[in-house]
Amino acid sequence: MYDLTGFQRDLLYTIAGQEEPHGLAIKDELEDYYEKEIHHGRLYPNLDTLVDKGLVEKGERDRRTNYYTLTRRGRREIEARREWEDQYVDLEE
Repeated sequence: MYDLTGFQRDLLYTIAGQEEPHGLAIKDELEDYYEKEIHHGRLYPNLDTLVDKGLVEKGERDRRTNYYTLTRRGRREIEARREWEDQYVDLEE
């Protein structure tokens, strides 16, 4: 996870929070979060990077629509990241 960009980490978290989201659903979530437009030229290459790294699996819903899910490795990476963050951020004060 350390070698991912912040945007790629946000993609992972967005995918983890939805049931087999398609690209436009992920794009909509991130546009709400960033409060600006996410261009296809940014979204899809980063999704492909996550697929290439084995963190996300891409499936085909129909000829025009792909969906994305986390792999086991992707879930483990998120868990490890959250444990690491918890060392530094204590919100239960």
